[in-house]
Amino acid sequence: MHATSPVSDGGNQFGNSQVARQTDNGTSRSRQSSGKPRRRSFLGRLLAWSLALVFLILLAPYVLILIYASPQVQPISTLMLGETFNGRAYERQWVDFDAIAPVLVQSVMMSEDGQFCAHDGIDWEALNLVIDDALEGEATRGASTIPMQTAKNLFLPPHRSILRKALEIPLAMWMDVVWTKKRQMEIYLNIAEWAPGIYGIEAASQAYFGVPAAKLSARQAALLAVTLPNPIMRNAANPSSGMKRLAGIIEKRASQSGAYIKCLYD
Repeated sequence: MHATSPVSDGGNQFGNSQVARQTDNGTSRSRQSSGKPRRRSFLGRLLAWSLALVFLILLAPYVLILIYASPQVQPISTLMLGETFNGRAYERQWVDFDAIAPVLVQSVMMSEDGQFCAHDGIDWEALNLVIDDALEGEATRGASTIPMQTAKNLFLPPHRSILRKALEIPLAMWMDVVWTKKRQMEIYLNIAEWAPGIYGIEAASQAYFGVPAAKLSARQAALLAVTLPNPIMRNAANPSSGMKRLAGIIEKRASQSGAYIKCLYD
C-alpha cells in the first residue's frame, strides 16, 4: 500500500488558482477590449443621427416651399411663431393678391426689388456689387430680393450673418422655380412685418390708415413701402421728414413702373 502524498493536493490547489487567475485576466481583457468598440459604436451612431437631423432641418424648407405653392395654404413667418411661443398676440389677416391695391404692389417693388420680374430669385448684379464693396472694406448696400426676404421671413432667423445669406440664396432660387411671381409677391406681402405685432399688408393698412389693402392711395402705399426696411422705428401714419422724402421718390417710381410689373399684371 502506497502512502498518498499531501503535496499533490497543494499542487492541484496551486494549479487551480493559477487557472482561475488566468481566466479572470482573460475575462478582464475581453471586457476591456469589448468596451472600446462599444463606445466607438455609440459615438458613430450619435454622429450619424446628428448628421441625419441636420439634413432633415436643411431639407424641410424645400419641402415646405412645395406645399406653400398651393393657393389654399397661408404660411406664417418665423417672427409670428416667435410671437406665439413668447405668449404675445399679433395681427395678420391673409388677403389674396388680387385684393391688394396694385399701387401698393408697385410701390413695394420699386422700393425693395426693382428687378423682381427679371431675375431668377437673385439679383446677381446687385449681389456682386455688394460682395465687391465688402471685399474692398466699403459700406455695403442691401441686395436682398423679395424672394430672399421671403426665405428669411419664412425659414431663417432675423439676425444678419453670412451663413443666413448663404442659406437664403438657394431657397430664393427654389421659390422662383416652384412659385409663380404672383404667388411670391402674395406670400411676401402677407408675412412681412410692418410694425411690432403687425404682419401682412391687410393688418398694416387697417392699423395705419383704417382702410383695407384694396383701397390704399398712392401716397399711403408709398409710405407703407418705405416702412418695410425698419418697421420697428418707422411709422407710416406718422412719418418723419426723411420718410416723406423717400415716399415721394417711391411714389414717382411706382407711377412709372409699368414695364417692371408685367409678370404680375399681364
